[in-house]
Amino acid sequence: MHPKVDLLVIAEEENRNILVLPFRRTNAVSMSAAIKQYISTKYDQHPNMFKKDLEAIDHMRTNAVNSLEAHVSGIPKLTLYAAQLVWIGGKFPIDLTTYAESQNNLRFELANILFNLAALYTQLAVSLNRSTGDGLKSACNYFCQAAGVISHIKDNVIPDLRTTPPEDMDTMTLESIQQLLLAQAQECFWSKAVKDGLKDSLIAKLAAKVCDLYDQAAEYGTKSDIISTEWIHHMTAKHHHFAAAAQYRASLDCLDKQKYGEEVARLRDSLVCVNEALKESRWINKTVLGDLNGLKARVTEDLKRAEKDNDVIYLNIVPPKSELKTLDRAGMATARVPQEVSDPYTALDGKGSLTQPLFARLVPYAVHVAVSIYDERKERLVNNQIIDELEGLTTKLRDLLQSLNLPGSLQALEKPLGLPPSLHTHAEEIRQQDGLHKLRRSMHEITKLKANDAAMYQEGVDLLKTEAAEDERARSKHGTDRWTRPPSRQAAEKLYVQVDEIDGYLKSAASSDELVKNKLKECESAIHVLEGTDRDLEAYVPSSRRTALTPNVERAADNLRSALSDVSKLEHRRKRKIQELREKVKYDDINSAILAETARFERDYPMQKIEPAQFENLFEDRLEQYDVDKEMVSQERESQSQLVTRIQEANAAFSKARTGDSSTKERAQALQRLENAYFKYKEIVSNLNTGRKFYNDLAPIVTRFTDGCRDFAYQRRVEAGQMETDLSTALSNLSLNIQDQKERHALRSHYVPQQQPLPPQQQQQKPAPSGEPLAAPTPTRAPQPEPGIWNPNQGIKFGDAMPNVPSQQGQQYPGNVHHPAYPNANVRAPGQWDVSHGVRFG
Repeated sequence: MHPKVDLLVIAEEENRNILVLPFRRTNAVSMSAAIKQYISTKYDQHPNMFKKDLEAIDHMRTNAVNSLEAHVSGIPKLTLYAAQLVWIGGKFPIDLTTYAESQNNLRFELANILFNLAALYTQLAVSLNRSTGDGLKSACNYFCQAAGVISHIKDNVIPDLRTTPPEDMDTMTLESIQQLLLAQAQECFWSKAVKDGLKDSLIAKLAAKVCDLYDQAAEYGTKSDIISTEWIHHMTAKHHHFAAAAQYRASLDCLDKQKYGEEVARLRDSLVCVNEALKESRWINKTVLGDLNGLKARVTEDLKRAEKDNDVIYLNIVPPKSELKTLDRAGMATARVPQEVSDPYTALDGKGSLTQPLFARLVPYAVHVAVSIYDERKERLVNNQIIDELEGLTTKLRDLLQSLNLPGSLQALEKPLGLPPSLHTHAEEIRQQDGLHKLRRSMHEITKLKANDAAMYQEGVDLLKTEAAEDERARSKHGTDRWTRPPSRQAAEKLYVQVDEIDGYLKSAASSDELVKNKLKECESAIHVLEGTDRDLEAYVPSSRRTALTPNVERAADNLRSALSDVSKLEHRRKRKIQELREKVKYDDINSAILAETARFERDYPMQKIEPAQFENLFEDRLEQYDVDKEMVSQERESQSQLVTRIQEANAAFSKARTGDSSTKERAQALQRLENAYFKYKEIVSNLNTGRKFYNDLAPIVTRFTDGCRDFAYQRRVEAGQMETDLSTALSNLSLNIQDQKERHALRSHYVPQQQPLPPQQQQQKPAPSGEPLAAPTPTRAPQPEPGIWNPNQGIKFGDAMPNVPSQQGQQYPGNVHHPAYPNANVRAPGQWDVSHGVRFG
């Protein structure tokens, strides 16, 4: 998809003293074709439903891969396409694409697009006018962002490739590029400080940090197979250049502080550094060489002046370099990952036609899930109950032969000189497979797969721990009465079960990995002999003298040879059966059967949703075809038991016949060690293949687990935020209600007097005892309340006249105090309401 970047060709011009990253180029590839094919085979929706999305992804890719000019318009094209790649990475497998190149997955595409983004930042930086303060500031910012993008590729994209990264994107190469970009950003800041006339002490600290960054870039570059020697020489020259510049600025600071001896010492060291940089003059361009020569001339001139002044006037002791204080560093350049890269979903804000997340409506269907479930069960049944059992029987048989020193003892007797043919065959097989190198390479690959799975699993566990801690803090803050949602373990019971399950898988796998390593350690030296030359083998296996075989020995040897021949036949038969079984599994496609069953469900139960659990009976019927293979395992176990008995009897007779003959003992032991090493090698290869498959199969499980944890944590945070809002609103309303009740209570206390005791007449009116007829109440006249006092038993009277109430002046008003136009209203004291006066309408 993307050819590697040729960093062996230096990407700098004659008038440029900093480096830029070259763009990675690609061919025109239709991303939509691969996506369309995947949708048509894995989803229940027709690809034509996503016609616009398919056109959009191709359009965005074309825009991104053609953004090869130093113009800011290329930044949104690259970041938008990168964001869509991250988004659709959650919809499709990373190896979705079907390109002819070796690296053909979505993560590799993303790595290349982001690399081009970093390259664009560097080319924008050098296109600016760096003779102005604003230009230097902008260039520094571009280099920092480029370094951030490279860091993001190294830390987040490459580890997810699940394949060996290309050689031009290995850790050392990316680390060297990142440090180089930071060095150039720091250099821009240093140039601006010089231009602004800042203090020499600060400029020295800035230059010292530039020196460190170039040194780190060169160090990583030497460990890379891609970084060109020209780049390494350039970075080395820059390292010495800024070491000299730092010491020169420090000498100016010493001059200001009247430290004349230290000034001379730092100028001398500066001159040494400049001369070291000039040793790279063959490989650096004219601009860098001119900078160095200019600095050398200036340092030389100042050194002559400083030495003369100190020798004649100041007479200060010039300290040796070892006594000079190490310059402090002032690092101003940091790798800043643009937000569109670190959080790509911010670029998919939906405000434009191309910023809509693509394939958002794509949903898998239940049939696909059911097929996956069946395939998983089928693989588990065949591998665990059949293949593993057969291989376990073979391993037991091999262990028995090893314990009996077979076939080494028999080979040593039959061929006392030279090498047995079987040993030649085994050695040649190991040589062709690259022997120990193959084993170590496979172990390294498995370690990387294991690390990726463990990191993904740990991310999910950390999400659950963080969510549980947040929930517990909220529960402690609000109390269990108000924080009523279930605890984390109860709300995500399945996820927490998966935590233990996956942890068990990883621990079990780690234990198996350690066993494989121990196996290799035990037989490593013998395998090394087998992968050597025939001369090495002959030197390892001692010869023995030829002895005459007695009839008893010859007869026992024939019986033992026959038994060992049966062992070879048995092993070949089992290998053939295992191969046939794998072919049977490969062609066991349940898709058509599940589709037919789905059609029946839809016909018989049109309103019922299709679920994978509805196919359980089909799964059981389908898996019955492997019952005959499980029966074959039982037969193999019985056959091996009989063969083991034959071998033990034949070996006992052979050993008895050769009692006292030790002429072939050493040779037999050597041959047996090589024989055992060969079978251990085959066993380790099989173990490594199993381990690689295990971690590859575990990767989607761990990914689904982590995605589930991420979704659960997000949903719980949203739910917690809503609960916090609801509780805050409820508390606010409660406070208002309490205040309102207090105010109401105060008003009642102010306006409502204590209840007067009931009149005697009412106290005598009690309910009649049960069972007696109720007597008619005796009518009584209600007592007249005192003026100005309301009796609740009196009620409110409408239209009754009230006695006149004297005014404050002791006179009687002829009308209503609020409306004197009413002549019939008696007057009461101002501001006082007498209930007994009633309420008069009209």
